[in-house]
Amino acid sequence: MIIAQETAFDEAEVFELYDSVGWHPWTRDIARVCRSLANSHLVITARDESGRLLGLARTVSDDEIVCYVQELLVNARHHGKGVGRRLLEHLKDRYAHCRYFVLTTDHESTSEGPANHAFYRRLGLIEHHEQGLSAFGLRVRDPRSL
Repeated sequence: MIIAQETAFDEAEVFELYDSVGWHPWTRDIARVCRSLANSHLVITARDESGRLLGLARTVSDDEIVCYVQELLVNARHHGKGVGRRLLEHLKDRYAHCRYFVLTTDHESTSEGPANHAFYRRLGLIEHHEQGLSAFGLRVRDPRSL
């Protein structure tokens, strides 16, 4: 598996990745997703030896105090093979100097929540409230739209 930073993105390849995990609000406007990737602080990908995209992670960061992991996704056919672990470990090392390393995932009450929470906990992340912190955001508009 090859982990590398990328700055240009193929729409068909990105569509296949996001579609494989059911992120349909993103696949409705894949050009927008590719622009968001290009405008991110950092995008790393995991590829197999033939160059096939296995997963990606992207950050929004000031590269001093805050690193926000906006997305971490692995093609559904490659779940459980260490791809997500390698991507997240790479980001943890890359942003080790930042005070805050934050990501958002599904709540535990959702269908994917328990597995996501277990995964992040295995990699040493803990919830905000366990650190005496809270996170706030504006209500997401229609979850079926971007």
